[in-house]
Amino acid sequence: MDDISEKHKDFNIYSPKPFIAHVEVNRPAQLNAFLRATWTALSTIFDKLSRDPDVRVIILSGAGEKAFTAGLDVHEAVEEGILADRKNIDAGRLANTIRRDVRDIQYCISCVERCEKPVVCILHGYSFGLAIDISSACDIRICTQDVKLSVREVDIGLAADLGSLNRLPRIVGNSGWVKEICMTGRVFGADEALQSGFATKTVRTKTEALNEALRLAELLASKSPVAVQGTKELLNYSRDHGVDNSLRYTQVWNAAYVQSEDVKRAVLSGIERRKPTFEKL
Repeated sequence: MDDISEKHKDFNIYSPKPFIAHVEVNRPAQLNAFLRATWTALSTIFDKLSRDPDVRVIILSGAGEKAFTAGLDVHEAVEEGILADRKNIDAGRLANTIRRDVRDIQYCISCVERCEKPVVCILHGYSFGLAIDISSACDIRICTQDVKLSVREVDIGLAADLGSLNRLPRIVGNSGWVKEICMTGRVFGADEALQSGFATKTVRTKTEALNEALRLAELLASKSPVAVQGTKELLNYSRDHGVDNSLRYTQVWNAAYVQSEDVKRAVLSGIERRKPTFEKL
């Protein structure tokens, strides 16, 4: 794995097992709140891991015991970010500047969803605002019993604009529940997250969550990367398109990828009752 142990300022990145990358937000003293440099680094890291043939699965978590992330660093946002006071700028030009800033952050957060590899997110402690945006872009979410989840933006006077309002309804499928938590900003826990379908699984502690994420990642990494990455691509495409269009896209996709040696290896291993191995992708 090429430089996977490289340490970024706001992230720890390492490989706990073959073909598995663990990305850890590393600002625990600030409850892992994101600065502009943090979300820019997030995009760089996930774009790199997406192309890395030594990575098949990514685990995403937050350092420390208190929070996955408490959201955007409000002090930076007020002083020089999208919430900064810019009274001397023409309203139309200010609107265009803010729109570009929001677009840039959206692009960085969406890198998690664009990543070709499956992403398993661990949510623990305070998981407010941006935490929902980021985890909604992940493929699988594991919550600890102490997690405090909230689409927090209404409490700072704005509508969430980095993905929660766009992805949550597609994940959960209960528009009434989504509207309630997004319009009230109330805190909800692991049991409600599981019941609603937002969480894939709940466990007692962060240690247990890390162990469960690693167990799941090992299982995913043992499968054909052609099959797993193709499945993610087709599921995401189907979510955003109609059934007929999705079926046609699947035809074209598998017309190419069914020619992979992985298909033969998987079928033969089943016949011969042995565990298959697959080349890097």
